[in-house]
Amino acid sequence: MTPGKTGREYGPYVTVFNRCNRWSKRGLWQDIFAALAGCSKPPGAAMIDGVRAHRAASGQRGERGQAIGRSRGGRTTKIHALIDQAGRPLAFHLTGGNIADVTVAAPLLCQLAPSAWLIGDKGYDADHLRALLDSRGTIAVIPNKANRKRRFPFDAERYKWRNVIERTNCRIKDFRAIATRYDKLARNFLAGLCLITALIYWCD
Repeated sequence: MTPGKTGREYGPYVTVFNRCNRWSKRGLWQDIFAALAGCSKPPGAAMIDGVRAHRAASGQRGERGQAIGRSRGGRTTKIHALIDQAGRPLAFHLTGGNIADVTVAAPLLCQLAPSAWLIGDKGYDADHLRALLDSRGTIAVIPNKANRKRRFPFDAERYKWRNVIERTNCRIKDFRAIATRYDKLARNFLAGLCLITALIYWCD
C-alpha cells in the first residue's frame, strides 16, 4: 500500500493509495477475510506458526506500536498465523519480530472454534497453552522441549502435517509486499495480508 507508480487504468498513484488507506482504516479487507474464513467448518486439525517479514521503510520512531521489533534478521515484523488442514489461513496477528510465538497463541486460538488437534513446533511447548487447549477439548501435537521435566504424549506421525503451514508461509511470502514490509502502518500491512490471502485461498 505504499505509494508507487501505477498504470493509467488505475489513475494517479496518490489517489489509489489514499483509497486503499481509507479502506484499511475502516477494516474493509480485514472484515472480508474474517467473513470468508468464518464460512468454513471448525478444522479437524489446525496449525500455528510465526514467520518474519523484513522491514524496508526507513525511520524508527513509533515502531513498537506498529508491530516492528529488532530480531536476528534486523528490524522485522512477525506474522502469526493459524491455518486449517487445507493450508487456508483462519486468523492473523502481527507483532514485532522479537516477540515469542507462544505469547500470541491464545489470542489467535480464541478467535475460532476449537479444533480437534493443534499442531505447533517446540516454541509452543508451554504449560499455560497446553492447559488452554485441554480446556477447549483440543489435543496438543507439540514436541516437548529438551529441558521439560514433565513429558507429554506426542504424536510424531500427526506432527508431520506441520509442513502444511510451512508451505502456506512460503506461498504468502511469494508476494513481495509481504516478504518485505514496505508499509509504515501495521494496519495497512495487515490489510494487504488479508487481501492476498482472501484471493489465493478463499476466492480461488
